[in-house]
Amino acid sequence: MPQSTSAGDCVRVPDQVRTRAFSRQLALAAALLLAGCSSTVDGNPTAAPGGSGPPEPSLRTPRPTTAPPSTPTPTPPPSSGAPGKPGDAIALPPDENGYVFIETKSGRTRCQISTRQVDCEAEFTNSPLKSGEHANGVSVSSDGTVQWVLGNLGDIPVVTIDYLTYQAEGWKIDADVEGTRFTNDRTGHGMFVSIDNVETF
Repeated sequence: MPQSTSAGDCVRVPDQVRTRAFSRQLALAAALLLAGCSSTVDGNPTAAPGGSGPPEPSLRTPRPTTAPPSTPTPTPPPSSGAPGKPGDAIALPPDENGYVFIETKSGRTRCQISTRQVDCEAEFTNSPLKSGEHANGVSVSSDGTVQWVLGNLGDIPVVTIDYLTYQAEGWKIDADVEGTRFTNDRTGHGMFVSIDNVETF
């Protein structure tokens, strides 16, 4: 005759049933943990103008306190001969990667020069909008292609140029108080850069 059980008596559950129940609980706990640890948001990240994202680096980054590697300082052209002749241009040697970095005498424009292009950054007063903000960079390639950008050249080892004529990586650089003109020796294309105006040719 079967025995009756009261509320205080224990009911024996077979081990197989207990193992299945525990496995289900473990799987449910793992799924909840994984769902809480990751999420996916579709789309492309963008920074809103004046948004709360990390600030853009300043135009000039702080210089290290240790002495930087020596950069050759341009020597003035010989006093004989008429200024402006190609032979009177001061040669600016490239770094090991083929770039020359300059800063204008005013300190308001910095540029990197390679055989392919010239990139300059400045706080232009009349630049086009890029992604809702005024562009602070302009680039011209040796074939005359111009591009306005938002960016920062970073802590580049610039040579400060005077109001003279220079030669760097196939580009003639004519600097004066009005601005700086970059002309590609091979194609004749280039740009004139000043804070108030950029002209390409």
